[in-house]
Amino acid sequence: MLINDLFEETYLAISANKTRSGLTILGIVIGIGSVIAMISIGQGATGTIESSIQSLGSNLITVMPGFQRSFSQLSASRGSAQTLTVEDAEAILNQVSNVLAVAPQTSQRYQIVAEGNNTNTQVIGTTASYITIRNVEIKEGSFISEQNVSSYSKVAVLGPTTRDDLFGENANPIGKTIKINNIKFNIIGITKSKGGTGFGSQDDIIYIPLTTAQKFLSGSKNISTIYIQAESSQIMSEVKTSVTNLLLARHNIASADLADFSVLSQEDILGAASSITNTMTILLAAIAGISLIVGGIGIMNMMMTTVTERTREIGLRKAIGAKRMDINLQFLTEAVMLTFIGGLLGIILGVGISYGITFFTGTATKISLFSIILAFSVSAVIGIGFGYWPAQKAAKLNPIEALRYE
Repeated sequence: MLINDLFEETYLAISANKTRSGLTILGIVIGIGSVIAMISIGQGATGTIESSIQSLGSNLITVMPGFQRSFSQLSASRGSAQTLTVEDAEAILNQVSNVLAVAPQTSQRYQIVAEGNNTNTQVIGTTASYITIRNVEIKEGSFISEQNVSSYSKVAVLGPTTRDDLFGENANPIGKTIKINNIKFNIIGITKSKGGTGFGSQDDIIYIPLTTAQKFLSGSKNISTIYIQAESSQIMSEVKTSVTNLLLARHNIASADLADFSVLSQEDILGAASSITNTMTILLAAIAGISLIVGGIGIMNMMMTTVTERTREIGLRKAIGAKRMDINLQFLTEAVMLTFIGGLLGIILGVGISYGITFFTGTATKISLFSIILAFSVSAVIGIGFGYWPAQKAAKLNPIEALRYE
C-alpha cells in the first residue's frame, strides 16, 4: 500500500463519522492538556521555592539551637532551647576556614507603636554582616553598623511592610522614632522588598543591633540563630562539618547524635524542597495521566466499533489482494492519527491552561520541552497500544466470512 493511499484512506475513515472521531480525540486532548498543565504547575512551584531559598543568602549555612534526642527520649522543640552564644559565632569566624562572614541573630515578636499606629512584627537583633550574608538590600538610609552594635545604639531598620503599617504606604520615616516594648528607637533605614506577605515575611520585619536587643529587650546573652557565609558552594559541606565539630567541642558534647544544635546548609534545604516538589509533580502528572488511559480506552472502543462496521469492506479488500499487514497498518494508522491530532490539540490546551493560571492567579508555572515531548510520546504510545488489538482483529478476519457479514 502506498503512503499516499494509506493517509487518504485514514482521512476518509476518520472524517466519515466526525462526531465520534471528535469525541474520541477530545479524550486525548483533555488527557495531554492535563498532564502538561500539571507538570508545569509542579515545575513552577519547584522554581519558586528554589528561588526563595536562594534569596535567603549566598552559600548560606544556618546553625540553630535545639536538642537532638532519640525517639525514646523527650526532646525540646528545635529553636526553643538557648544553647548558642555570641562567643560561638566569634569562634566560627575565627577558627573555621573558608568562612567569609558570620552573623549571630536573636529574634522575637513585639508590639510596635509609632504615630498612633501599632503592629505586631518580628524584631531581629543582629550585626552589620547580616546584610551581606542574607542578601538584604537597603532602599533608603543605611543598615546597622558595627559602631551601632558596640555602642548599644537604639536604632532600627524597617522592612517595607512594617513601614507601610506604621507610617503609611511609601512614606519616608527615616529620622522618626518607633517604640519597641515601650523603648524608643530611631529609624535609620528601609530595606528593599523581597516579596511575600503574612507571618514570616522578610518584608514585615525590624532590624536592630544585636547588643541592644540582648540588653534592652530579651535580657539574655544567648542567640537564636547563627548565619554563616561560605566562600563558595563547592566547600559548603566541608564548612558544615567543621562548624559541627567546633561546636561539639565548645559545648563538650562527645557525639553528634547528642548535639544541642543543628547545622543546615542551603543544599540541605534545596534537596528537601526539591524532593517534595518532584514528588508532588509526579503525583499531579499521574492523576492527570488517568484521563489519558480513559482516552486510550475510548480510541480502542472506537476502533473496535469501526472494525465491526467495516467488516465487509475488510473482506473485499482481502479478496482483491490486500495483505494482512496492509489491513493491520491501515487501522493502526487511524488510531495513531487520532492520538496525533489529540496530542497536538492537547499541547495547545495545556500551554493555554498554564499561561491562564499564571495570568489569572499569579501562580508561577513553567512549561518545559520535556513535558511537551513526554506528552507527545505518550499520545503516540497510546495510539499504538490501544489501536493494536483492533488492528490485529481486522487483519485476522477471514475474507469469505467477512464478505458474508451483514
